[in-house]
Amino acid sequence: MHNTGVEKAQFVMQSLDDLPAAATMLLEAAHQEPVILFEGPMGAGKTTLIKEFCRQMGVQENVSSPTFALVNEYEAEAGKLIYHFDFYRISDEREALNIGALEYFDSGNICLIEWPSLIPNLLPEHYLLVTLQPDTNSEVRTMTLNKV
Repeated sequence: MHNTGVEKAQFVMQSLDDLPAAATMLLEAAHQEPVILFEGPMGAGKTTLIKEFCRQMGVQENVSSPTFALVNEYEAEAGKLIYHFDFYRISDEREALNIGALEYFDSGNICLIEWPSLIPNLLPEHYLLVTLQPDTNSEVRTMTLNKV
């Protein structure tokens, strides 16, 4: 995505076999924008895509959704840090502020944010929006990348 200057791109995953290619596309886009928002219904594959993305970044530890902790920190190759947020269970934005979300977002490190619609007033001005849309009758997922 960064080679063409395209602001929006789509990738259709026919099955889990397409997950590495989708994560590679996302990894290329992350070079331009370290804050990445993940939207999609429950079960769309947000965490699954994040796990593959982190694997490709060289994360050795187990990657799981930080549903109760709100944020997990992973170390990628060359000591790069990745922050993985899941705001599904927060009741208001103050909970995100209390864990220092704004400092994480401004850190320059990769921030992967699930359920960003629950913290609309805290989101940075620029980010990469990843929307995952499952097909109701199959395992097909459409991933849309949109630079904001």
